[in-house]
Amino acid sequence: MTSIAGHGAAVHIERCGKTFADGTQALAPASLDIVSGETLVLLGPSGCGKTTMLRIIAGLETPDPGGRILFDRNDMTAVPIEQRQVGMVFQSYALFPNMSVADNIGYGLKIRGVGRAARDQRIAEMVALTNIGGLENRRIDQLSGGQRQRVALARAVAIRPRVLLLDEPLTALDASLRDRLRGELNRLLRSLGITAIYVTHDQAEAMELGDRIVVMRKGEIAQIGTPREVYFAPQSRFVAEFVGAADIIEAPVAEGHLVLPGGRLEVAAAANAAAATAMIRPETIGIIDAAEASLCGLVDSVSFIGDKQRLVVTGAADRPLTVDAPNTICVKNGDRVGLSIARDAVRLLPSED
Repeated sequence: MTSIAGHGAAVHIERCGKTFADGTQALAPASLDIVSGETLVLLGPSGCGKTTMLRIIAGLETPDPGGRILFDRNDMTAVPIEQRQVGMVFQSYALFPNMSVADNIGYGLKIRGVGRAARDQRIAEMVALTNIGGLENRRIDQLSGGQRQRVALARAVAIRPRVLLLDEPLTALDASLRDRLRGELNRLLRSLGITAIYVTHDQAEAMELGDRIVVMRKGEIAQIGTPREVYFAPQSRFVAEFVGAADIIEAPVAEGHLVLPGGRLEVAAAANAAAATAMIRPETIGIIDAAEASLCGLVDSVSFIGDKQRLVVTGAADRPLTVDAPNTICVKNGDRVGLSIARDAVRLLPSED
């Protein structure tokens, strides 16, 4: 494995935007630095510009005038994709059905003029790395979805790319297989040390795979940060609601507290504002005795989902609150409960997004 590890390039994206011929701006000018060996995830809803950015990095799209792409300080903006040393894995996998697994993996090496012996050795490395031993001579139509995903990944990595680009490669798989392969992909990327840029709309994928996450919205970067930063310290209401479950509260502020229908909630700072918008993650809300709480509400519904219970509590705030509570507590519809929320669990958001 050491022979294919550690070849990641540092990527510099400098004011890269994309406007199509009909005037549609798919991507506003954006700048971004990606560290060598980092896994960066581009996360956002459909149409937010994440795939357009990936295609610009790959060389499949040309940025608007003034935009540049650099690999290790070398300007790649005008360099065609076949000369950029990038590997790509698509949602469709784009495998050749008329070739065996081994020939698919070795295809990129063959067109680069790698000799047969060296090619066979690299194919064997990739087969072992992606755990598809015994499948080398099978046709693509004889493989499961998970096996095809591994073959596509092996083919992309076999050429020893400077940058590995992945465009929603797990989307076509069923949920349980997707979860398992996500873990395998995470371990593989960490072991290889390749610079990887991963596009997804799935928050769980972004959280597990990304060293950093770039949250995108309407062709612009909404926030860049580690998974923990993006989750616990969103910089906008959009990021708060898009990345994980979130309770959003709007309320007047008095003496460092949000004044709510069900009581008061302490906040770390409110910048002397008369009102505030705050975010609370459901798992940070504790259920306590109403007699001991400064904030109370009524249980409207309880959903048992195995490792936790999801409660909807009304009357505490201006809208129902979702609470993820331990599966060991006994509550039922109509119960009056107290809500315990630590001050640092309340994240104040800009009033306008």
